[in-house]
Amino acid sequence: LEEAAIALKNVTVSASNLTGTLDKKLVFPSERQVKASTNGIDLLLQLMLPKLMVDPMNNTVKLPGDGELQYRINGVKVESQDVVAVRAADIIRIEYHDNPGLRYGNAEIVLDYIVRRPETGGAVGLNLRDAFTAAWGNNYFNGRLNHKKSEFSLNYGISHRDFYQIWRDNEESFTLADGSTLRRKEAGEPGHGQMYWQNINAAYSLLHDKRMLNIAVRTYTNNKPHMDYLGALSNTADPSDKVNMADRSSGDALRPALDVYYQENLGNGQTLVGNLVGTYNYTNEKRIYTESRDGLLLTDVNNTVIGNKYSLIGEGIYEKKMGDNRLTTGLKHTQAYTDNEYRNGHNYMAEMTQSETVAYADYKGKKAKLGYSLAAGIMRSYFAQPGADDYSSYTPQVRLTLHFALPGRSSLRILTGTGITMPSLSDMSAVDQAVDSLQVRRGNPNLKPYFRFRNEVTYEIQKGIVYGNLWGAYEYLPKAIMDEKFLEGGKIIQTWNNQKSWQRMASRMTVRVGPFLDIFQFSAAGGLNYYISNGNTYRHTYANWFTNIYLSATYKKFSANAGLETNYNQFYGETMTGWENAHYLMFTYKHKDLSIGAGMQNPFANSYKQESENRSQYASYKRLNYINESSRLVMVQLSWNFSFGRKFSSTEKRLDNSDNDSGIMSTGK
Repeated sequence: LEEAAIALKNVTVSASNLTGTLDKKLVFPSERQVKASTNGIDLLLQLMLPKLMVDPMNNTVKLPGDGELQYRINGVKVESQDVVAVRAADIIRIEYHDNPGLRYGNAEIVLDYIVRRPETGGAVGLNLRDAFTAAWGNNYFNGRLNHKKSEFSLNYGISHRDFYQIWRDNEESFTLADGSTLRRKEAGEPGHGQMYWQNINAAYSLLHDKRMLNIAVRTYTNNKPHMDYLGALSNTADPSDKVNMADRSSGDALRPALDVYYQENLGNGQTLVGNLVGTYNYTNEKRIYTESRDGLLLTDVNNTVIGNKYSLIGEGIYEKKMGDNRLTTGLKHTQAYTDNEYRNGHNYMAEMTQSETVAYADYKGKKAKLGYSLAAGIMRSYFAQPGADDYSSYTPQVRLTLHFALPGRSSLRILTGTGITMPSLSDMSAVDQAVDSLQVRRGNPNLKPYFRFRNEVTYEIQKGIVYGNLWGAYEYLPKAIMDEKFLEGGKIIQTWNNQKSWQRMASRMTVRVGPFLDIFQFSAAGGLNYYISNGNTYRHTYANWFTNIYLSATYKKFSANAGLETNYNQFYGETMTGWENAHYLMFTYKHKDLSIGAGMQNPFANSYKQESENRSQYASYKRLNYINESSRLVMVQLSWNFSFGRKFSSTEKRLDNSDNDSGIMSTGK
């Protein structure tokens, strides 16, 4: 035998692109998935990760139940348009945190994109998506410049909607003070919906071998000139008893924020992080509701809310790595002040001060095939409002996670823990607002924080190109803040209170197959949510079955995607809030950094609708909201990303905070 050197044309090493750990999954995109994607959101469509509901038409991602989703890039929390600005080819991996620790607050999922960072050069990109069957568009511009240790970035996004075929059908039932029942039916007529929103994010970061400074300025604006519902209200017992109804809303919002972040690597596996975020929330909302007959005005509701909220969030984290183990400790303080003016025939001023202080520790370890995490913390809450008693409370938080690596590339994870939910400032405003001729919305300054108890079990398995995920959860919220209604002085009062309890039993199974033939990929998920809502004066149960199906095909430079999402309805208190029942088709052609395509939203539906329901014994309703232009909406897209400079650094920001709660009470029906 003699040695000989043989030149091979190419060598391919295949391995799983997904690695599960105690609190997250490391997802490494394949070459095929990267080639089929233009940005970070498109890439999620190809990866088909559990729970994520990707909408390529709007460049958005939702979670079942509308849970909180955080985006991060190299550890830095960002907005969705920042992820749109990331080239798929620059993404090394995605850290999919499906079990975030206490430091992430109430986030259900955290997506951290680990991307290459050029030390010289930069990037410029456009992502344009507009419809030609209706006034609809999502458009983004991004730019990035790197010089040695400095990076400057600017991302701008603008979206618009202008629909003339929106309406609602509504059936209402009222129990009046004399014990009689009034049932009304609202037959909707085409109305006008018009919305514009913009995001501008500018950032500077300085990267050193042992430290990083990041300064970001973010500005969000939302202008809603019209959200007009028109129709006729009739008494079902006497159809001739009919009035004309108009429900018109408009509003503006402005939210600038300054975010300063600093990270120091101390050596010996130690990291120190500091973050300071200041936010100003301005809101101006108006609503005019009228009922009239033969030109005579019978009901005239005119509500205006002008809100000003100032908040400051500061957080510090210390982290120590010890082999496979890691200890994280942190201290976070939030201080918020709200000054709201309510105008509805009377002027009300609502001045509120709220603060939260959280101290926590999280220890993660591993022994053989067992991974474990124990997190514990304590929160101090404080609230003050003129005319109401101040309160402060101390509440503990605990979370235990066990992760078992099983034979055959499978795993089992068990999670149990408690959390705390603070009352919303908008629900605590000591203000009355008329809703219509029979109803008044009232805030409750006596609301108290409440515990959340959550238990989850997740089983995962991968066999070749087949991935399976079986998930179950039980949630119990004693003294949960939920809606309630009662009679007072001939009016029906809508308010919020600490009720007895809320429970949810949930299950979901996900199956992903592919890619096969190096072209096709398929994902399907389905499950059941069962809700038990125990109020102080009511008890309701509700069951919701849901299904999500996604298809992807890629051949050379061509890609096709299709998706179907059925209603994922939520029931909380006495109200069922329905999600959209939507589907889409999309086709793209990609050549180097240029991508063009076309798609259609709801191609097989005549109209788009959302359903909601309230089961109160005093004022119940069943409502269907329609947007005709959202059906068979044809969209075209153009994406172009150009980059230059190819030296990289990988230091990651570990922390971010933000305040997106305006703190005002809703003016709508």
